[in-house]
Amino acid sequence: MAHRLNRHGLLLGFVFVAPLWGALNHPVRTEQGLIQGTLASASGITVFKGIPYAKPPVGELRWRAPESPAKCTGVRQANQFSAGCPQRRSGPFGPWSAEYISKAGMEGGSSEDCLYLNIWTGAKAAREKRPVFVWMHGGGFSSGSGDVPVYDGEGLAAKGLVMVTINYRLGVLGFLAHPELTKESGHNASGNYGILDAVCALRWVRRNVAAFGGDPGNVTIAGQSAGAFLVNYLVASPLAKGLFHRAIAQSGGAFMKAATLGEAQESGLKLAESLKADTLAELRSKPADAFVPLAQGLQYGPIVDGYVVPDQVRQIFAGGRQNDVPVIAGWNADDGVSFGPPLKAQAFREQAAKLYGDLAGAFLKAFPATDDETAAASQRAVARDQLFAWQSRAWALSQNKTGKSKVFLYCFDRIAPGTPEQKRYRAFHSGEIAYALNTLVRWNRPWEPVDRKLAEAMSSYWANFSRKGDPNGAGLPLWPAFAEGDERSMNLGDKIEAIATPDKPQLDLFDAYNSRPR
Repeated sequence: MAHRLNRHGLLLGFVFVAPLWGALNHPVRTEQGLIQGTLASASGITVFKGIPYAKPPVGELRWRAPESPAKCTGVRQANQFSAGCPQRRSGPFGPWSAEYISKAGMEGGSSEDCLYLNIWTGAKAAREKRPVFVWMHGGGFSSGSGDVPVYDGEGLAAKGLVMVTINYRLGVLGFLAHPELTKESGHNASGNYGILDAVCALRWVRRNVAAFGGDPGNVTIAGQSAGAFLVNYLVASPLAKGLFHRAIAQSGGAFMKAATLGEAQESGLKLAESLKADTLAELRSKPADAFVPLAQGLQYGPIVDGYVVPDQVRQIFAGGRQNDVPVIAGWNADDGVSFGPPLKAQAFREQAAKLYGDLAGAFLKAFPATDDETAAASQRAVARDQLFAWQSRAWALSQNKTGKSKVFLYCFDRIAPGTPEQKRYRAFHSGEIAYALNTLVRWNRPWEPVDRKLAEAMSSYWANFSRKGDPNGAGLPLWPAFAEGDERSMNLGDKIEAIATPDKPQLDLFDAYNSRPR
């Protein structure tokens, strides 16, 4: 019988849908109705694309906490990724090839109707209770989505996980704070709508993932860059308590001081003034495109709002108020290479004196600037150590002091083969993703045996950790847990081995600097 799809991808006049051979029986029943996926490969992995986890945050729902999606009749055909949340089109740049760019970034087509998730599963029955792995994309809280090729879930699903990728609101539309929004919220807070989206998605997963063969009692949240920051905020947020059981943060953390609600509200008022919007109603009447150019350069991101994020993350951990779960955290050896042109040596020394005060001498000893070339290398190291490595280690130290769960640190230093640019960008920011998620096949490079070996090891560590909160397993080099006084990290690269935590003196310097009241 022929069937007609409506504009929401629902199959009308449903009579019968045959199950996919050798895979989970279809259609799958969720709270919102029946969902039909597609077979992703001969390996028996089934993918469900574009599942709504919240109502479209449009009109009066713009800058509100997400609400549960409406129920549907018939069968939803989950065979296409949704639009990404509003963002500027970018395309490949720097070391980031098309495999690392979302469809919204490459092709446009973003929409405020973007709160969807995607699921990959190899389960053949709902009763299997496979570990669930929920991925939070990067993009500086101003770009990205769950459809990026190197996020493809087939690689980890083949290792026995149920893989989920999500979209969350970005930029001004995801993180605007404003006094009127604070007043109407009911929680005396505004600004962290992107985090609330992630909480909503995790609640959807808890209620529905069992139907896809997943275990709602064994959920790992993971992310890279902004996604890793988001993971850290979820570990710190009381709203996410009980929604996950392990956490993986790749090149990111939230231990530096975040803006407060008051500071963010001032920015929100200035934004409204720039758009000539005197009221919240006028702001909500603006097209989404009006806000996209305003969201570049990390002006809009998570804040301490007193509700979603009740305090600075470092203070939450210091008081033992975090969600106490096992953690993998780490960084890439060249995380800082791609972040803007360097200052000349003289300008760098002057900046150090201004920013670091009586620590400037120690800073310039750790990061010398004797000439322009040396200063450029030091600035790349600063970007890596302060933004990424220090935050990972600060997380590990804090968890060791006030938590009971283990932390496992790593440093990724594999330089992927294939392009002249790789010699410049080396082990670049996000270069580890295809290895960790077992998606080398989605990244077009002339892979060598060492790459395949590393991808197999990293993805096995990630899968083992998702199963039991410990990355170790048969056939893998031992990965020791982090311990203050005997700090060891896992080197993931041409060699896979436990090493002393890299750049510890530099990280100690940033610990002293970030501990000061400012």
